[in-house]
Amino acid sequence: MSSKHCLLFFLAFFLLLGTPALAHKSCPCTDNGSRVLELTDPPLTGLDVSDLQLRLAQLGFYFGPWNGIFNAATHRAVVNFQRDHHLPPLGRVDGATWQELARGVRVAFSDSGPPPPGKQLKIIVDTERLVLSLLVDGQVFRQYPIAIGKYDSPSPVGEWKIVDKAYESGGAFGTRWMGLNVPWGNYGIHGTNRPWSIGWAASAGCFRMYNEDVETIYPWIPVGTPVVVKGPYTMPRGPLKPGQGSPEVLTLQARLREKGFYLFGPTDGDYGLMTELAVKGFQFYHGLAATGIADARTLRALGFDVPLPDPEASGH
Repeated sequence: MSSKHCLLFFLAFFLLLGTPALAHKSCPCTDNGSRVLELTDPPLTGLDVSDLQLRLAQLGFYFGPWNGIFNAATHRAVVNFQRDHHLPPLGRVDGATWQELARGVRVAFSDSGPPPPGKQLKIIVDTERLVLSLLVDGQVFRQYPIAIGKYDSPSPVGEWKIVDKAYESGGAFGTRWMGLNVPWGNYGIHGTNRPWSIGWAASAGCFRMYNEDVETIYPWIPVGTPVVVKGPYTMPRGPLKPGQGSPEVLTLQARLREKGFYLFGPTDGDYGLMTELAVKGFQFYHGLAATGIADARTLRALGFDVPLPDPEASGH
């Protein structure tokens, strides 16, 4: 038996010990619902403001960045929109303005047919095509358009599971919520009260669907359903340690899997026991100190372009 296979056997043995549970943490995967937006000092900020800017840009009233800041340019765009749509041109975005903004948006074709045949359900999210696919026994059963996270709040790439489900009131999360076990934030698949954002990178990281679509698949999806999110990985920029949960850890797991050292755990961004053992195995096999910490030398050996520590700065 080769040394590498011995290491893999060692990892398999420790799999019996189990892995620590994922700890859910808060993240800004929310917006401010249907609050009234207006020009203030300091200006209002939030995901609802960037949703407003996106819609005004789609309609040709706003030409600035979707930065989530209700500034003077956003105010002027709202006034022009209200004047053009026979609303009081006050620059205040209230319920009537939100409703008018949503008018004419193409909604999903709601296919509320029979539940999918078969037993093994799986969700695949393609962040490049902005499509959610529901697979049944390995075959595509339905596909739906989605919105994903913005550039500065990307959606979590990796292998997840549905861990909770809830009915919603129709606000920021639309009418349905299906939570994911992402260790660094509270992400999920949900509906939206901003239907014009579907097909865009517009959310704080969650996956938005038309309410009609999420209502269709909601009763079909049990807790525990696997969800695979495909997209670009986040490259590590510094040392990674056991106990961390981050997109960088997920990238580390994926690279260790490519190298044949991380075979038993999911690529879920959680630096647990199996990731630590895989790092130790890789370090031992490549003549590095088997600490279980993915330091700069380990990351460089894995092919990541990270700087080595300055010996003079460390006093050596």
